Amino acid sequence: MASRAERSALANWWWTIDRWMLAAIAALIVLGLVLTMAGSPPVAERLGLPTFHFVHRQALAMIPTIVVLLLSSFLTPRQVRRAALIIFIVAMALIVAALLFGHEVKGSRRWIFGIQPSEFLKPAFVILAAWAFAEGGKRKDVPGNLIALMLLPLTIIPLILQPDFGQTLLISIVWSALFFMAGLHWFWVVGIGGAGFGGVLLAYKFVPHVRVRVLKFLDPAAGGGIVDTFQVDTALDSFLSGGWFGKGPGEGTVKRILPDAHTDFIFAVTGEEFGIAACLFIVALFAFIVLRGLVMADRNEDPFCRLAAAGLVMMFGIQSAINMAVNLHLMPAKGMTLPFISYGGSSLVSLALGIGFLIAVTRKRPGSRMFASAGAQDERYA
Repeated sequence: MASRAERSALANWWWTIDRWMLAAIAALIVLGLVLTMAGSPPVAERLGLPTFHFVHRQALAMIPTIVVLLLSSFLTPRQVRRAALIIFIVAMALIVAALLFGHEVKGSRRWIFGIQPSEFLKPAFVILAAWAFAEGGKRKDVPGNLIALMLLPLTIIPLILQPDFGQTLLISIVWSALFFMAGLHWFWVVGIGGAGFGGVLLAYKFVPHVRVRVLKFLDPAAGGGIVDTFQVDTALDSFLSGGWFGKGPGEGTVKRILPDAHTDFIFAVTGEEFGIAACLFIVALFAFIVLRGLVMADRNEDPFCRLAAAGLVMMFGIQSAINMAVNLHLMPAKGMTLPFISYGGSSLVSLALGIGFLIAVTRKRPGSRMFASAGAQDERYA
């Protein structure tokens, strides 16, 4: 039996969080399990695994996902910062270990001990960058802006070495948005924007993996005349085959030849079996979470909480947009999951951590505002 104090803490948490946001996330988690059941059986059968192998693993991964989401949402802003610092250090150490000792999968070393550390690096990075920018804006004795400037290369260089250009792009975009929101001078905006563009050109020129993906996106016959757009073409066929309302659960046929139907291209499976209407509903869910998160961030008076909430919700929204754009052949493949929908334990738990942090920094704190107001009055009459 829970004690009175525990029941009081739970009730306080329930009435201080945004319950609409939590409901939308819960809907995505449930949809993720349903769509994994739709997209993963053909992949499992091709690999010689039990039909519902990926479904069972996804269901098991939901246990730590829900635990992490709930526990992290109870944290105070100070505890969020401390947790993010610890997670960032551990994730960076694991990324370096993966570079040295991890197994190579599809030309990159991203996995070690069965997890992908870069997934956990993302929410921790956003919190630390928001913290640095907020402190730099409030206190002249703290070099917060310099710390934020140094944090970006420190984070993306190991990712480039893996290589993982999708996560590098995502982190860079979110950092740039936080940089802009922090109100730094336009000189820095232009300078860093130019450096980012130069980095993209260098990656295109000197990294064959990047160059091949860009060329095949622009011209499928690039690279010696070998056409290699099977997954994207098959994904587009899935949308066309499904029409507005789909073929029905389990009735999809194009998904049977789609290699990553349960991960990167699960949105295409949704289009075939449940139709474009279901895809639009999922898009609306993502849009609702992003817009509500940005509104909550704008209303927050604390600079750190405002920047952290905006950064976390932008990372969530941009990752969603990139995955759906790849499925629709609007941009080159990035190997990025659709949040809470695609199969993947590391992705699920890390997204839960990010959403938990988001709930934690946007919770209503009437007591803290009351004390802050009382302190301001004391200073005025002192």
